Amino acid sequence: MAKIKLTKTAVESAVPTEKDYELRDTVVPGFLCKVTAQGRKIFMLQYRTNQGQRRKSKIGQFGELTVDQARSIAQDWLADVRKGSDPSAEKLAARKAPTVQELCKQFIKEYSIPRNKPSTVETYQDQIDRYIVPALGAVKVPDLTRVHVMDMMRDMARIAVTANRVLACLRKMLNMAEVWGYRPDGSNPCRHVPKYREDGETRYITNTELARLYEYLERADVEGLEHPTLTLAVRLQFEFSARMSEIRMLEWSWIDFENRRIVWPDSKTGEISKPMSEVAYQLLKNAYRFEGSPYVCPSISDSQIPLPSSTYYNGWRRILDRAKVPHVGTHGIRHRAATDIANSGVPIKVGMALTAHKTVSMFMTYVHTEDDPVRAAAEKVANLRRDTIDSHLEVSVPAPTATENGQIRADKDNYRLFRHRKIKGRRTPSRAKRALAAGKRVVA
Repeated sequence: MAKIKLTKTAVESAVPTEKDYELRDTVVPGFLCKVTAQGRKIFMLQYRTNQGQRRKSKIGQFGELTVDQARSIAQDWLADVRKGSDPSAEKLAARKAPTVQELCKQFIKEYSIPRNKPSTVETYQDQIDRYIVPALGAVKVPDLTRVHVMDMMRDMARIAVTANRVLACLRKMLNMAEVWGYRPDGSNPCRHVPKYREDGETRYITNTELARLYEYLERADVEGLEHPTLTLAVRLQFEFSARMSEIRMLEWSWIDFENRRIVWPDSKTGEISKPMSEVAYQLLKNAYRFEGSPYVCPSISDSQIPLPSSTYYNGWRRILDRAKVPHVGTHGIRHRAATDIANSGVPIKVGMALTAHKTVSMFMTYVHTEDDPVRAAAEKVANLRRDTIDSHLEVSVPAPTATENGQIRADKDNYRLFRHRKIKGRRTPSRAKRALAAGKRVVA
């Protein structure tokens, strides 16, 4: 093990032997050149970490790096070691770091399946297979940058809503990558990546439309225009501000008539419990029970299975058409019910309990603003402003005169052109402008 000052000449003149040997630098401690029996000359750095562990890490091969370049890298590494870093361990970790495709598999197996519903797991897997893996699958997780994410989003610009959902899925996966130690904390490249605008919005069922809808439901029950299971499902969704799936899957065993409460053991937000209003109580008490069926709203063709979503959705469209109400999805029922809850004056926390929302922001997205209350509020604000002005007005101002067509405007004879320019420091109007204002012709 020779100790010399490593130079280009010294490295080039080193002759391979039967065994590997090292040439150690006298300038930078631990910096050396390893000469293998095959004739390869490799720059390395030997050091001890702050925890006392010995490391000998490869810097690069002579030819790819000059002696001075390798020595400079060795000095940088030694400075990092003094700060507590371990270049050798970091290189090994980077080499063993998973790709985005491998992270996706771990995310589904270790996070999504134990915590999410099967439908959510299926959605995540579909987004991964169709969008994330084709775009980013080969990239190492630590190397993923915001540019990669922006490129993926740009390629999905034509499907804006899907792009936003895929971004949310990727953001969650990279949050878990930080938890699992694949990325530093707070390094998620999805941060600050803007979402696309989503123009779609659930239409609000107006008061007039609601009246026509219920008038048809009453007539349909009396005249047998619709299957009673379908009309019951629509009424229950309004009463409980429920999701369509919660009504379709509702079982008799979940209903506590004595305490007037229904407990859904499993829904989109987990277990939920809702009290029954008198209207809901009477609907369920008088509802027809199909023999042997556990469901309140079973399938019309087979009472042993719940009402299919296609049957419910198609029936809802038919009811809207016959009630002469413009089309709105079944989720519009939940939006209308949530708006009624918000307008009833109950506390927001109580309203969230009735709709089974977990956050105030999500609850408020279901609340629509009606025109009549907004118009009344505008009138109230205008009257309040007028009262404030009248109560503080010290000098009486003549009222504007009315024109022949009934429109009110100020007297034009009271207006003085360039009056606002009679202020110290303001430039006076030119001779031509003064003459124009006086109605005179300017002679050149």
